[in-house]
Amino acid sequence: MEEIQFHHTLPIQLRFNDVDKFGHVNNSVYFSYYDLGKTEYFASVCPHVDWERDAIVVVHIDCDFYSQIYGSDHIAVQTAITEVGTKSFHLRQRVIDTHTQEVKCTCNSVMVAFDLQKHESKPLEEEWIEAICSYERRDVRRKQELIH
Repeated sequence: MEEIQFHHTLPIQLRFNDVDKFGHVNNSVYFSYYDLGKTEYFASVCPHVDWERDAIVVVHIDCDFYSQIYGSDHIAVQTAITEVGTKSFHLRQRVIDTHTQEVKCTCNSVMVAFDLQKHESKPLEEEWIEAICSYERRDVRRKQELIH
């Protein structure tokens, strides 16, 4: 698998209710960290997103958990877009300990642009795609396969 460079890092403040009775962050809470990361990514990278009209929805998500997070840990979520198609894109995220750089969990998502007024998927805005490629410092557009 290709080594992914993460250019977007969002520190996460752990909340008292993130920790379960076993003393570690409950696995269901990780998804709220990933939501914060992707929301902040789009707010800071993609121009002219109209959240009244546009949405980015999850159509697939999977996570791998490697190490527990405790209430006293210092963590951040890192986000990268690895591939962009016409209406969808692949997102790679991870939660890290900011002191040790230990990866606590990784997440892969497939996201789709969604028109909130028409209630249907829509093509990604070209200016978003260009902004993502620029931010990721490489062309992440899905390569079209040649059919002979």
